[in-house]
Amino acid sequence: MGSDGGGTGAVPDPVDVRLGARLAELRSERGWSLGELADRSGVSRSTLSRAERAETSPTASLLNRLCAVYGRTMSQLLSEVEEAPAPLVPAAEQPVWEDRASGFVRRSVSPPHPGLRGELVEGRLLAGADIAYDRPPVAGLEQHIWVLDGRLDITAQDAEHRLGTGDCLRLRVWGPTRFRCPGPQDARYVLAVVLP
Repeated sequence: MGSDGGGTGAVPDPVDVRLGARLAELRSERGWSLGELADRSGVSRSTLSRAERAETSPTASLLNRLCAVYGRTMSQLLSEVEEAPAPLVPAAEQPVWEDRASGFVRRSVSPPHPGLRGELVEGRLLAGADIAYDRPPVAGLEQHIWVLDGRLDITAQDAEHRLGTGDCLRLRVWGPTRFRCPGPQDARYVLAVVLP
């Protein structure tokens, strides 16, 4: 099912191609070399290069590190590689991004929009999924996490919160966070994000 890309001629995912081009553009706008970006983000030059050339699909953790360096939320970055969002976002047109390696699917229900500070994301974590972010993409980012189905364990500011169906966690993110789905079923949740 998977391939290491060893000369198979596989066609890169169009979103990965646009995302890679945008990442290269952001680095170029700042006049940074791959080495400088590697130093700032803690991501290896080779991984950064492969992501910019769409030779690999970036993970949520990698994008989070790059968003922190570039001062963007993940949704802002992903919206920059999509068509400009309209006031009405039909379900069939909501951008979906998947990190298969960590069992995370993210649907941008209400993508970032000029003049608005908030956005809505639907997240799905497979049972057993565990994602750690070493920093917020924007310091002081306000998040409201409402669990629709399943269980979600979230660690933020050295406190662990165990959320069940219907529970909502409200916080401002200043440091590392961790999202875990302990199971036995997958977790589905709404993430409301408000820029500081």
